[in-house]
Amino acid sequence: MAFVITSECMTERAADCVEVCPVDCITMGDDQFLINPNTCIDCGACVVVCPVEAIYFEDEVPEAELASILKAKEYFGVV
Repeated sequence: MAFVITSECMTERAADCVEVCPVDCITMGDDQFLINPNTCIDCGACVVVCPVEAIYFEDEVPEAELASILKAKEYFGVV
């Protein structure tokens, strides 16, 4: 998994990340946008446009947000 969207996204619905993703790997989950780890190409376009700074490289996800990694993997059936 290259990038992860964390819980800061739960209140944001601008979808700027969806618009800029060149491989359409971002989708609306149950309560926030999620990045499909199977299709993300690690381009970082989503990071730059996120208005709430909710997107991190997997290795840089804050400790308090580590559940976001599992959430995305479970949603897309990666676990």
